[in-house]
Amino acid sequence: MRYLRRFIWYVATRLLALAVVLALMTIAFYFSMNAANIYVILKDGMAERAHAVMIEERPGQLENYFARSYIERDNVLTSVKNGTNPYARYSITGFDHRLAMEWMWSWPWDDTARATITERIPAIDGRIISSYKQVTPEAQWGVPRWESARYNVVLSRENGQWHIKNMTYAGALEPTQ
Repeated sequence: MRYLRRFIWYVATRLLALAVVLALMTIAFYFSMNAANIYVILKDGMAERAHAVMIEERPGQLENYFARSYIERDNVLTSVKNGTNPYARYSITGFDHRLAMEWMWSWPWDDTARATITERIPAIDGRIISSYKQVTPEAQWGVPRWESARYNVVLSRENGQWHIKNMTYAGALEPTQ
């Protein structure tokens, strides 16, 4: 009887250890899957946001990445609607968008995530539109710089797809040369 009890205890402890390892592997897998999906949404969404402000071709694509409620209250995007867009006088042909995710957390079973990102646009290709050359001093003909910044982002998963629900400005970054 003593040997049977020891054997059962041995098997039970090994099964418990195996179950814990499998649970940790499952949590790590789903965390990694969420992290990859969130990074793609952030990278593509922020690039689309910059594209909508600078080039203004297809602002309807923003709803693939951002919640509609956030699009309506974002200061950068509302500058396009209210006429204060600093890039309206320029013909932008391209830009170099860089995003780094500094931190992210999302439980595998939760439908919300938090992240801290940095956004930089070190190079913008474009020139002033010829009709604005007469009313703009020559010193201001260069394309304005995009403000590099750090953001705290809240994302939510709806119908299996992540959307940027809220984004708060966390400070400017040092300009890079």
